[in-house]
Amino acid sequence: MPRVGLGFDVHPWAMDGRRLVLGGVAFDGEPGLAGHSDGDVVCHAIADALLGAAALGDVGSHFPESDPSIAGIAGLTVLARTLELVRGAGYEVRSCDVTMICERPPIAPHRDGLRSGLAEALAIAVDATSVKATRPEGLGLVGDGVGCMAVAVIA
Repeated sequence: MPRVGLGFDVHPWAMDGRRLVLGGVAFDGEPGLAGHSDGDVVCHAIADALLGAAALGDVGSHFPESDPSIAGIAGLTVLARTLELVRGAGYEVRSCDVTMICERPPIAPHRDGLRSGLAEALAIAVDATSVKATRPEGLGLVGDGVGCMAVAVIA
């Protein structure tokens, strides 16, 4: 029986010169996102969606900020470790849908790379992934940073 999970993550812009990585893709010319990890809100939201679908808790319980050994951990590493947990519980990913919420950077030029990279990371077909973006039009929905919602289906 299919199971569905919803994930959300948001990080503010960093002021330390780190690079912006979303869904494992580097966005040149943009500041990175602050956080204990690399700030990859796309991978974190997907990981939360997968953990939720499998009823395995959340990203914070598996990758706590209090653990110095994971400082700066890459979003794709979080995703890979989460996939191991989900598979260990007897599930496989069937599909994933992502919506980024940000004023910048433009997502459209990176959409194909994001879809193929996420499909590879999740071991699913590219046509089982969807990457979209919306601008909050200055309404402050994600503060001064980038947010992401993700829905994952596992079975």
